[in-house]
Amino acid sequence: MNTIAQRLKEVRNQIAAACKEASRDPADVQLLAVSKTRPVAEILEARQAGQTEFGENYVQEGISKITDLAEHKELVWHFIGPIQSNKTRDIAGSFAWVHSIDRSKIARRLSEQRDDSLPPINVLIQVNIDQEETKAGVLPAEIRSLAEQISSLPRLRLRGLMAIPAATADDTERERSFASMQSLYLELQAQYDHIDTLSMGMSDDLFAAIKYGATTVRVGTAIFGSRPSDKNN
Repeated sequence: MNTIAQRLKEVRNQIAAACKEASRDPADVQLLAVSKTRPVAEILEARQAGQTEFGENYVQEGISKITDLAEHKELVWHFIGPIQSNKTRDIAGSFAWVHSIDRSKIARRLSEQRDDSLPPINVLIQVNIDQEETKAGVLPAEIRSLAEQISSLPRLRLRGLMAIPAATADDTERERSFASMQSLYLELQAQYDHIDTLSMGMSDDLFAAIKYGATTVRVGTAIFGSRPSDKNN
């Protein structure tokens, strides 16, 4: 069985190949290891293989890992799951990045609850690019308004957009979604400083996401192996 280190190497090779195909520099694409439901020992194994960016979907689980690994100051923790209002204080106190901002109330609470001793939280607006009724995220037409509100908040730093396109076996439809996200990202980048992150693409669609400008890809299964309760990784 492949080790986590071997799987990480393979994913990095895939990113490099996708970047070569898209005439992009691999250094411009960050690998975010989705570590939800994975034990601390596996995160440490990934760290030993050079991985420092980790994404968590569940607040208390994520905070437990951050606490257990507090001595590893080099680790950067991203919250990538849906956010409930009663969890914003915990998120604001523990995570460096939040990928899933989809309403102004959550943004305001995160800013108000971020300690002044900590740097501003890097945040992304989650976009419901395929307008799925059951999926979180703002509609494309709502990005501008939410971006304006986030930009006025002192303890947040707007960095870009995130999306989870609809699950589909149709490569053309998937690429259309990624292309739409790239256009929205470029529009936002033209309006604000510090817009440098387009978070999209997971284990099975790295090539398409990177083709359309992803700067962060979120990979879980291809790094840590399959698990009984995989969701959105």
